[in-house]
Amino acid sequence: MRRTILTLMMMMAVSFLFAQNVDKLYEEGKALYDVDKFTQAIAKLKPAAEKGHKKAQYYMGRCYDKGHGVTENDKTAFAWYMKAAKQGHAKSQYQVGKCYKDGEGVEKDKKEAFKWFSKAAAQDNAKAQLALGKAYMKGKGVAADQAKAKSWLKKAVANEKDGDEILEELRKDKAAGDEDAKKILQMVGK
Repeated sequence: MRRTILTLMMMMAVSFLFAQNVDKLYEEGKALYDVDKFTQAIAKLKPAAEKGHKKAQYYMGRCYDKGHGVTENDKTAFAWYMKAAKQGHAKSQYQVGKCYKDGEGVEKDKKEAFKWFSKAAAQDNAKAQLALGKAYMKGKGVAADQAKAKSWLKKAVANEKDGDEILEELRKDKAAGDEDAKKILQMVGK
């Protein structure tokens, strides 16, 4: 009995130290990523990502998506995004939806894009809310529904975290002659 308890305590201690190490690698890698030291960031992020850290997996996806410190590779970016998305990481779920929508790293599939945008939007991801609004507006991956489009578009521009940025982009697009942006701004009353 004592041996079992001792073994369980040792396993818990090792798990705790392992989790701390993975989090530390991620934090160090993210700090390097934020100051554009991508090659150094990858040296920290990749081991954390390989050990299942969802935020590190997201940033590995970003590196491959944008060619930060590595050769740009849409398939590898998609694979990293998908690993994090399956763990419920909203930004990764949005990126997976975007990959399916645009056919980047994976075959185009509007229904799959809609599915992943829905998962991210449910977690209050403004970009995913905008993408859902557009999908409903145009009937891409789902039946067109202007009431649902308007609802999601309003959520996107009212989003506390990124709504102002989305609204600014829509206004820039409208000024550049984008008819969709014009319609969206009209739908949300901006």
